[in-house]
Amino acid sequence: MPQPSRDSQIIAIANQKGGVGKTTTAVNLATALAASGESVLLVDLDPQGNASTGFGLSRADRRDGTYRLLTEQLALEVVRRPTTVPNLTIVPSDSDLAGAEIELVGVDRREFRLRDSLRAVHQSPERPSFILIDCPPSLGLLTLNGLTAADTVLVPLQCEFFALEGISLLMHTIDAVKRRLNPALRLQGIVLTMHDRRNNLSDLVAADARGFFGDQVFETVVPRNIRVSEAPSHGKPVLLYDYRSPGAQAYVRLAAEFLRRERSRPQAAE
Repeated sequence: MPQPSRDSQIIAIANQKGGVGKTTTAVNLATALAASGESVLLVDLDPQGNASTGFGLSRADRRDGTYRLLTEQLALEVVRRPTTVPNLTIVPSDSDLAGAEIELVGVDRREFRLRDSLRAVHQSPERPSFILIDCPPSLGLLTLNGLTAADTVLVPLQCEFFALEGISLLMHTIDAVKRRLNPALRLQGIVLTMHDRRNNLSDLVAADARGFFGDQVFETVVPRNIRVSEAPSHGKPVLLYDYRSPGAQAYVRLAAEFLRRERSRPQAAE
């Protein structure tokens, strides 16, 4: 029996702290979801463009990307690019995106530019199951656009003390966005990243996170793994670079857990 059609689920992957595995999670979770048969669109909203680099996109292939999507509101199909991963497309980040925050300051509905641009995808017969937004490591206007456009927020949390300390600021921002701009926004969950089993601090941070956030923390933990670090320099997600590596297998398990949670979530929560 055919399943009823539904809107794309939009997930902002956000953390104001850099170096916590945010883009790595965006790239590899998107790849793992696509490998499981889901249709996925990744929006690279980070001016650094690391997600675009992670799929081997050259600078010449990024001329029409998130900058023009936000500032000129080009049609999504104009800026959407295929990747080497079946079922996975990307809106790349171009070099001008860093200036978008300044250019959008005086624009009406500046916090809704991405949401308005993504709205058309819900009417498309080729709409993806999931749209992942790789937000920049800041709490500026770009991240605000990502949170306003999203249904949920996925937070990568590095297993180090300062990363845990800083997450309260992000939670405060999520609550503020929910009150003022996006009442339907909810926390998708927290993913523990860069876990080093040789380091007791990693276990302590993981235990503290689970103690505070409970089952909002994913069971899957992404380990610190050299293959995950090497993969972007080859323009590949780690699942394509070294599928058998511990890091790649962790993202396969994370995607499976993500889908289990989505399928068990009451429809009324949407």
